[in-house]
Amino acid sequence: MKWVILLAWLGSVLFAHFRGYVRLPLGRQLLDHSILLAPLNALMVLTSKVATTPYIPVETLSELKLLEDNWETIRDEALHLAQLREIKAPELHNDIGFNSFFKYGWKRFYLKWYDAKHPSAEQLCPKTVALLNRIPSVKAAMFAELPPGGQLNPHRDPYAGSLRYHLGLATPNDDQCYIDVDGIRHSWRDGQGVIFDETYVHEAYNHTDKNRIILFCDIERPLKWGWAQAFNHWFGRVMMSAASSPNSGSDQTGFINRLTHWHWLLDQKRRAFKKANRPLYKATKFGLIGLAIVLFVIS
Repeated sequence: MKWVILLAWLGSVLFAHFRGYVRLPLGRQLLDHSILLAPLNALMVLTSKVATTPYIPVETLSELKLLEDNWETIRDEALHLAQLREIKAPELHNDIGFNSFFKYGWKRFYLKWYDAKHPSAEQLCPKTVALLNRIPSVKAAMFAELPPGGQLNPHRDPYAGSLRYHLGLATPNDDQCYIDVDGIRHSWRDGQGVIFDETYVHEAYNHTDKNRIILFCDIERPLKWGWAQAFNHWFGRVMMSAASSPNSGSDQTGFINRLTHWHWLLDQKRRAFKKANRPLYKATKFGLIGLAIVLFVIS
């Protein structure tokens, strides 16, 4: 049985790796955090009711038209937040899902995150929150800012149970400010939405001299089978809520993010070790992986 489990897990990792045209280096893929959910992600993709292409036509999820129809209302609240400097990086290291983004200038303000509570959003963005609450498939949402010169390096998100939706609010309206998903570029435009599968390798850049603010949402992926949809809904409600991050002290911090500061401290030690002796770092890393596999086999 353990061999079946191991082979199924490795198979799902390779399924994710070879899906699409753009791939992370295999060594990085085998160490990427997305491999933890690889078997679950394979299930989500193989039972998807919508296309499993890098981009999905916006009209596929017709409920999102409500957001596009009200994009100016949403934009006005986002710009007000920007003036207040509430769209920002966290003051503490308590946003595990996006910790690596902040060093490149990316900022966010959470509007909702699964079942976690964000009173700050209800207070500062009541109209946007009300609109989002009218769409049950929207499980998470935030305002996301990418300043001039900002970038997000190639990566894949860890969970295939959702699809990513971006709605342009205050963008450069320029092809030099874009996201690239599996080698296909999309440049944001005010009032226009786009849906993509964030488990494909993607990256984003703002090569203009203007700021970019978008509405960023996670939409629950529609699945073919009722039991799979129910499991996906449960997983998001329980596990993804545990990764909630606050805008302010009044907001809920999920269990995972309450531990993130310690993760950050350990990661600083890891980075220092890697910088000091890269060959030894790689040898240690792959040695630990090999030891884990050996222990699994002999157990």
